[in-house]
Amino acid sequence: MAKKAEKRPVVKRENTDMENEGVMIDEKNIGSVRIADDVVAMIASLAATEVDGVSAMVGTITNELMSKVGMKKLTKGVKVEVVDNSVRVDLAVTMEYGYNIPDTCQKVQAKVKAAIENMTGLSCNDVNIRIAGVKVKA
Repeated sequence: MAKKAEKRPVVKRENTDMENEGVMIDEKNIGSVRIADDVVAMIASLAATEVDGVSAMVGTITNELMSKVGMKKLTKGVKVEVVDNSVRVDLAVTMEYGYNIPDTCQKVQAKVKAAIENMTGLSCNDVNIRIAGVKVKA
């Protein structure tokens, strides 16, 4: 018996007072669900750090300095662009020494793509990874 294909909600961008906000319109017209770009970035960050071989996400110098004084941002090292119904993600990570970089990056790309698509209903077209360093165990 063939399974009926699910219809995904339509995502539209609109200008609002909240910065970096996407609007997901439910087809049943019950209401709307807003997913901020920072939420998509947090999903990507958490998914990436769950992969063996990824030591940490790497942010800008400002993020690093702010984390020293106790302000941690879970989206550091992640840049997200949402256009219409598609997401583009840029990640900056530190790898652990001894792991195969291309294999680990493919796992990160697959995990991030799956997490974003499953949790938000958006289509993730690009997951770009920049290796910012290698962590050596002491």
